[in-house]
Amino acid sequence: MKNKIMNKEIVGELDELVAKWKDKKGNLIMILHEIQNHYGYVPRGISFELSRLLDVPLARIYEVITFYNYFKLDPPGKHVVSVCMGTACYLKGGKQILDELKKVLHVEEGQTTKDGLFHLQIVRCLGCCGLAPVIMIDKDIHGNVKPDKVMEMISKYTKEEIKV
Repeated sequence: MKNKIMNKEIVGELDELVAKWKDKKGNLIMILHEIQNHYGYVPRGISFELSRLLDVPLARIYEVITFYNYFKLDPPGKHVVSVCMGTACYLKGGKQILDELKKVLHVEEGQTTKDGLFHLQIVRCLGCCGLAPVIMIDKDIHGNVKPDKVMEMISKYTKEEIKV
């Protein structure tokens, strides 16, 4: 019963979004942006419902979602770990930091840990070149990162989860 209530709520939210963007050019991408901003990704069930509401083939929706790097098909982790691979960070050891994070988190870039706690991604520049190499965990910038400090940095976020 709860699922039906939740589905009705989601359908109501989508109805509002579709109504808001109905007659505007580029409405699909704008609706997908709002969905992504709300959920952190574009849930599969919502894509099906959106296809029905807009009378747009599901393949078209997935074409847009997969073309733009911004859209995600899987739920993000609670903490997003962004590794800068801009020139300064790359030259000062960004690749080694990325490799260590992959080892510590047991994921590849673009993936979320099995426990849903961390999502690992590569970014092109965080604008902190003087602190290279840099990673950002959520909104926290960490500069002059060394591979042997990665585990310690990540463990701070896992300890926070245990307290909660």
